[in-house]
Amino acid sequence: MKIDKLPPEFVAAQPVLKRLESAGFEAYFVGGSVRDMLLNKPIHDVDIASSAFPQEVKKQFDKTVDTGIQHGTVMVLDHGLGYEITTFRTESTYTDFRRPDAVTFVRNLSEDLQRRDFTINALAMTADGEIVDLFNGLADLSEGIIRAVGEAEVRFTEDALRMMRALRFSAQLGFDIESATRAALQRLAPNLEKIAVERIRVEWEKLLLGQQAAISVAMAVEDGVLRYVPGEMAQWPLADFIQDLAVGQAASPVVAWAHLLTRSSLDETAMQQFLRRWKTSREVMKAAIAVAPVARAIDISDQWLLYQVYPFKDILLDVLRLIRTEAAVITDIQAALMALPIHDVRALAIDGGTLIAQKICQPGPQMGRILKTIERAVVEGRLPNTANNLLAFAKELSQHDPS
Repeated sequence: MKIDKLPPEFVAAQPVLKRLESAGFEAYFVGGSVRDMLLNKPIHDVDIASSAFPQEVKKQFDKTVDTGIQHGTVMVLDHGLGYEITTFRTESTYTDFRRPDAVTFVRNLSEDLQRRDFTINALAMTADGEIVDLFNGLADLSEGIIRAVGEAEVRFTEDALRMMRALRFSAQLGFDIESATRAALQRLAPNLEKIAVERIRVEWEKLLLGQQAAISVAMAVEDGVLRYVPGEMAQWPLADFIQDLAVGQAASPVVAWAHLLTRSSLDETAMQQFLRRWKTSREVMKAAIAVAPVARAIDISDQWLLYQVYPFKDILLDVLRLIRTEAAVITDIQAALMALPIHDVRALAIDGGTLIAQKICQPGPQMGRILKTIERAVVEGRLPNTANNLLAFAKELSQHDPS
């Protein structure tokens, strides 16, 4: 199979392959970029595999960076663009279920491709667009199948994360997992406990954003995968969550986490513990924990609750859509958010400095209580946000709270 008109991402990288070929080496486009081109999907990183060893690659180009030279990868900087060139290699045993104990550089493309995870990722392409398909990846692409290269148990034993990748690719591409590959996943799922949480989280987030996330999450439940990832989700009632995903997907990881927590029965403390186990960022944790309780009880949310979640209003609205909230309710919530008198405490007509200047109170717990009471009164529409009104109210509060 030959691609007559290459996408511009490959055309821009052709000189890199040509340089290696002119020096007597083999060089190919490989991996996800070739797969995505064949699926008419956006192309991201263009990776190159070559028979040239790392030092031989570096001799051919003026600007290189040793991004992973111990594993055969060199970044070549060409015309302002960066391309990772990895030497053909074979890999030894994986005693930690993650990384090979050693790699051996080889000159043969076949040996390199047979170590890859799935047939659809084991495709290569020459500089002029000729597809090299040694493991029937083209047929699997055409039929929508995720199939391990060679024996699935071997691939999953080498790197247990590949099981999460199988589920993730199934969700992203809408592909079925081939029966022998899925059977190996079911048997070896306990090995996921040996994988770093951060690596599992990346695949889980991509899975949740996939077009067929509902099917992949259902498989993760059915195949026991969720027993071996953080958070004890195997014990959660996920039917509503899966049904949500059958209708729509989150637009970002933070929305995905907020959606998942909304469909859980966790309280805010347990939510925080759950996200810590997944090692999410502080920003994700803050947003998801703010949104989930409000989305869960949106029918009884008042102005004060909406005010507190206002910084994350777009996330809230996305989650409400995902949990299939009635359109009229979402419209009302949007209107209520926009109608809030203030959106931030800094919008109050007075601040702590004003209270000090007016000798109403000094810095300390009393000031904090007064400002919080004023803030809530303004948000709930019980107090106009003008300096005179706020100062009069503050004086009244200070007389009842003289501490």
